[in-house]
Amino acid sequence: MDRVTEQAALLALLWDRRSGWSAAADAVEACGSAYDVLTNGEPGTQGELFGREPAEALEAARLAIAEWAAEGIRLVTLLDEDYPGQLLTIHQRPPFLLYRGTLDQRDVGGVAVVGTRQPSAEGACRAAEIARGLARRGVPVISGLAAGIDTAAHRGALEVGGRTVAVIGTGLHRTYPPENADLQAELGRSHLVLSQFWPNSAPSKTSFPMRNAVMSGYAAATVVIEAAWRSGARMQARLALQHGRPVFLLDSLLQHDWAREYAKQPGTRIVSGPEDVLEQLADVLAPPQELVWT
Repeated sequence: MDRVTEQAALLALLWDRRSGWSAAADAVEACGSAYDVLTNGEPGTQGELFGREPAEALEAARLAIAEWAAEGIRLVTLLDEDYPGQLLTIHQRPPFLLYRGTLDQRDVGGVAVVGTRQPSAEGACRAAEIARGLARRGVPVISGLAAGIDTAAHRGALEVGGRTVAVIGTGLHRTYPPENADLQAELGRSHLVLSQFWPNSAPSKTSFPMRNAVMSGYAAATVVIEAAWRSGARMQARLALQHGRPVFLLDSLLQHDWAREYAKQPGTRIVSGPEDVLEQLADVLAPPQELVWT
């Protein structure tokens, strides 16, 4: 079956589901064809099309894909060869991604730089400095386009002509926070903005944790700049460790109980500043990526 038909079949299976996407996605992966699952039915999948015939659901999904493409929004599903391979290793992998920009194999060695939306001046400077250092060495900088540390990381990479990827917690038709609309548009034109949500999806209490799970799997490592216990950055550090990705915590975080606990876990490294981060990242990323320091 051709790519667009398979993509449309997957969307048709997911569009109106009340019970989440896991059962349908698992059935599609096991079968190897979303079209076969849609037309033949699998337990927990076709029964949730809410009275629509498979052909009707398929055509509606085809139309949506064409409309998104006309806006510059592209689609990749877990059945496609260009689905990011690093996400296939995590159990929270989304069945599809919508994106603006360009998927790039270099992102396999990318590093997430994350932290609070309300950083100190020093924290924002550190985030930007680390991002600039990574970008100068050809390492993609990945973050969540949130206010604060995320914005500093994206802008730091842009300042030195590096690649930066935004993994967002809304649909691509929305921007959160609104003041980052220009930044999101720039990344969508020249870099990459990824979303696991329908284009009109608004931010929610669940969308940001889901975003952090994907970001932690998309990146080869996560650097946490500043973060409290109740924060997406702390959650991302936990998820990254679960995914087998190294986590770098700035030593200033050790004032927090959670950071001291995480510091005891294999895969966590404590770093003192930007140069320390870059040196230790060289140890982690050099074998697969052959980093050359300049």
